[in-house]
Amino acid sequence: MRRKRAPGARAQPPVPFTPPRLLRSAGFRFALLFAAMFASAAVALVAVLWWATAGALVRQTDAAIRADATALTERWRDGYRAGLIEAIEERLAVDVANESIYLLVEAGTGARLAGNLDRWPTDPPADDAWFRTRVLHDGVVARARLHRVNLPGLRLLIGRDETERQQLEQLLTEGVVWASGAVILFALLGAWLMRQALQRRMRPAFATIAAIAGGDLSSRVVLSGRGDEFDRLAVTMNTMLDRIGTLMAGVRGVSDAIAHDLRTPIARARAKLEEALASTPETSTPEGGALRAAVEQGIADLDNISRIFQALLRIAEAEAGARRAAFATFDLPQVLSDAAEIYEATAEARGLNLTTDLPERLELVGDRDLLLQAVANLLDNAIKFTPPGGTVQLAARADPPWVEVSVTDDGPGLAPEDRARAGERFFRADQSRGTPGSGLGLSLVRAVAHLHAGDLRLEDAKPERNPPGLRAVLRLPAA
Repeated sequence: MRRKRAPGARAQPPVPFTPPRLLRSAGFRFALLFAAMFASAAVALVAVLWWATAGALVRQTDAAIRADATALTERWRDGYRAGLIEAIEERLAVDVANESIYLLVEAGTGARLAGNLDRWPTDPPADDAWFRTRVLHDGVVARARLHRVNLPGLRLLIGRDETERQQLEQLLTEGVVWASGAVILFALLGAWLMRQALQRRMRPAFATIAAIAGGDLSSRVVLSGRGDEFDRLAVTMNTMLDRIGTLMAGVRGVSDAIAHDLRTPIARARAKLEEALASTPETSTPEGGALRAAVEQGIADLDNISRIFQALLRIAEAEAGARRAAFATFDLPQVLSDAAEIYEATAEARGLNLTTDLPERLELVGDRDLLLQAVANLLDNAIKFTPPGGTVQLAARADPPWVEVSVTDDGPGLAPEDRARAGERFFRADQSRGTPGSGLGLSLVRAVAHLHAGDLRLEDAKPERNPPGLRAVLRLPAA
């Protein structure tokens, strides 16, 4: 079952990056999409409200300044300079909020004629009638929105103090920031609730799939009674599982019937061959020796067929979960010691060193006989493919929440493409065609691992060495 790695074999490509488990969750991605859409819509709404409010204030200020400029221009046309000065003083007298800004100066000399500014601003743009700048207004430096009007021989400046408008904009900005933060918080909370709801609705399907994977083929998805998409999916899954169960029961019944029905004629044929062998006198003639050899070979072939049928029946029992009723708590190191003792003589006969690395005590819940058979199959494989002088190690350790049983050898290893098929029934790699075996050993080990809700991993024992050897790890849930 093993294929030797070429000396110049290329190194395996690096393992691709896998995103965290949370990002691989479809429920999380749907919830994140919902949160992004909700937050974007809410932030856009708040931004539009802010723009509309702040823009309205700016437009209102500009409209008041423009109306004021038009009225003062008309007043200048009616009363010239004296009328304009009188109009400015009247406006300043009735400006209770003290927001209006006026300044009338001579065009040539810059002499101040009227207004509440001491002097003309020093940094107005040369060609822009509308501008913003800082002015000294009533002894306080303030930012103002100003409009310049040029009259014959005069320069008129009309504006509004924007201090209160800036404070209002600052309050609006702070409100937008806090509202956006609240929106994002509620969006994340809604996403979390959506993910929880999806997980809660999918939990019966997950539990059923996990039970099916563990060998409980009778498990079905529980319906909520709402008749929604999840219930329709559950009904479809249950129908599919019923169909699969029917097909598997039929296949299992046929294979079991064949195995049971053939054991009796095989045993009868073997008994007759043994009687024939016992009744055949020992003779030194070539014909007599050939006859005895043929009978002995027939008995050996029948024994091999019986072992194959027995292995198939054990695999069928493990895959069907029929042995789960025999689960009990036992001491794993004792079982592993028994397996090592059974194969110690075989290892010595082949010139191998069989070592163990076992804890003093390690309790496990499972089928003791099946686990002993699985470990025996791993040891048999390791001894079969390890060259003389090599070492086979049987080890066990607790790695909560798992218990790992490993068998490591110094053999040629197993190619990656063969590891994926190593648990298939009757599969044998090209390099193992000439060795005894039926290709059912690892199939039984994998079936036993799945029966105990565990798994079987095959990996290089020492990747840097050639040959790399093989490390078979049987991982089982801790007691």
